[in-house]
Amino acid sequence: MSEVLVNGEVPIVRDDAENNRYVIEAGSDRLGLIDYRLRGENIALIHTEVDKSKSVPGLARLLVTEALADARARGLGVLPYCPYVLHTIDRNREDFLDLVPEGRRAEFKLD
Repeated sequence: MSEVLVNGEVPIVRDDAENNRYVIEAGSDRLGLIDYRLRGENIALIHTEVDKSKSVPGLARLLVTEALADARARGLGVLPYCPYVLHTIDRNREDFLDLVPEGRRAEFKLD
């Protein structure tokens, strides 16, 4: 994927753990978020939202792929309750399917 720029800046994804969400920002602008809940050794990704007035192509995908990379780095399984996260995993199974616990894949129609 080519580099995503918003107003000439590369957006940064960070875990806002205090509010149980990943946020994507460019400078002082919040561009979007993913709400999550920690469930033991898993992270349930609940809802993804991008500010349509500030969105550029690839922004939501960047947010989701960075959140998935963080879950992988932390050794967390991913429960993709958010339809966009589920779609991203389904379309990129070779990269992300292993994050969804094998015993939970049928629940998300990923078996």
